[in-house]
Amino acid sequence: MFEVFELQDKMAYFDEAVKLFWNQWGSQSNYKFYLDCMMNSCNSESDLPRFYLAIQNKTIIGTYALLRNDLISRQDLFPWVACIYVVPQLRGNDIGSKLLEHAMRETRKKGYGKLYLCTDLNGYYEKNGWTHLTTGYMFNGDATKIYEVSFR
Repeated sequence: MFEVFELQDKMAYFDEAVKLFWNQWGSQSNYKFYLDCMMNSCNSESDLPRFYLAIQNKTIIGTYALLRNDLISRQDLFPWVACIYVVPQLRGNDIGSKLLEHAMRETRKKGYGKLYLCTDLNGYYEKNGWTHLTTGYMFNGDATKIYEVSFR
């Protein structure tokens, strides 16, 4: 069994969390981007961005983030769930779905009626209650599918 925590509530995992997020989505040149973003999210009174860790037996087994924008052209849509990750050896155990459910609960608590994500996956989010909304464009110009889920 695992529990999900907001990073600012588990600062002992901070360095490990930054490295995990950066290793999954970063490049050699942007470690400071992840470090700065995550540190400032922990020190902010604003509701976004927020980073979350799934912890089992004192080990990070999954992650996600709630963001104002996921480096995508649709700046008019927010908040976004991003950086959904489950360690490879535990995939297929419904952890990703539980992280999405947690993200939806946290988003509702923050007073938002919808949550968005972008992906190149087919079928996964639909089976978790998400609806394909439109196509958007990443900061590098690549097209991506945008999904939404409503709470109201």
